[in-house]
Amino acid sequence: MAPTNKVCILGSGNWGSTAARIIGSNVSKLPDFDNTVKIWVFDEIINGKKLTDIINTQHENIKYLPGHKLPTNVVAVPDAAEAVKDATHIVVVIPHQYIQNLLDSIHGRVLPNARAISLIKGIAISNHGMTTMTQIIHRTLAIPVASLSGANIANEIAEEKYCETTIGCSEPDEAIVWRSLFNTPYFQVNCVSDVIGVEFCGALKNVVAVGAGFIDGMGLGNNTKAAIIRIGFLEMRRLAMHISGARIQDATFMESCGLADVITTCYGGRNRRLAEEFVLTGKPMPQLEQELLNGQKLQGYLTAGEVHSYIDSSGIADHFPLFTNIYSICYQGKAPRTIFDGLNVDFSRDTITPSPVL
Repeated sequence: MAPTNKVCILGSGNWGSTAARIIGSNVSKLPDFDNTVKIWVFDEIINGKKLTDIINTQHENIKYLPGHKLPTNVVAVPDAAEAVKDATHIVVVIPHQYIQNLLDSIHGRVLPNARAISLIKGIAISNHGMTTMTQIIHRTLAIPVASLSGANIANEIAEEKYCETTIGCSEPDEAIVWRSLFNTPYFQVNCVSDVIGVEFCGALKNVVAVGAGFIDGMGLGNNTKAAIIRIGFLEMRRLAMHISGARIQDATFMESCGLADVITTCYGGRNRRLAEEFVLTGKPMPQLEQELLNGQKLQGYLTAGEVHSYIDSSGIADHFPLFTNIYSICYQGKAPRTIFDGLNVDFSRDTITPSPVL
């Protein structure tokens, strides 16, 4: 009997290529899934060759995940519409600022019974509120969308070092399918029903990581860094309450997508590294992205700008001194040491409702 499901991956950066290693291996053990996994690659010329050709012949993304082989059943294609053709399960993993253009390019090409999962650690926050990546994908493609986020530094996962992640999926049966595609002995998946909460944590922790990077750049040590992490985590929870009410559940913050991701990103993530170099060199963030990350876009300072736009227009910036200070350092030229201004905030009355686990 022929397989009834097929996976495609939209995005081939560091995290997308790591996801392809996991999924490519897992589908070969799942009889309901086609063995071929197409991955959409924004084609670039590397040493005179197209990146898609390199991936398909060398089975390695030498630009964004060098030194780690991809399964031979992972096939790179330069056309997103071709990648999603006949796919029942679509994994979306690109920088959040490019999501709408990508979705517009595949609109009308996606199977009506398809479903998607977002691995994007970003949300769109404006003066009017929050729009998550799952909401944008669902609105454009009219298919169910789950989310995945956690304490997941891609290179460590590619090296098969043990870690956890969180899948947010409102449909229990579909959560089981997504888990089967991602779960491995070294990449342990827990499923919750709080789709938006998983996304929210994954985006906001990057802002906290920028603050942690500023501390590292100033050489202020672990005590100071721990204080910034704690305050940032509590500001994340406070913003969740204000921006979404009871839709984001407090228990989600204790999952890998919450507290664990904040910790790992503030000690080992690229947003932290970029913020540290920002302090040490004085160079602007976009220049550092080009120099340190081969031009890959990070979410931390971008999300900091979006968060500030919302809290400032809502008249609540005084309740988020750390997020406000991080914005001012990134965008207004304030000195890094102003990160401590006004941080004596009382969080004792902040509460959110509990979240069920699937």
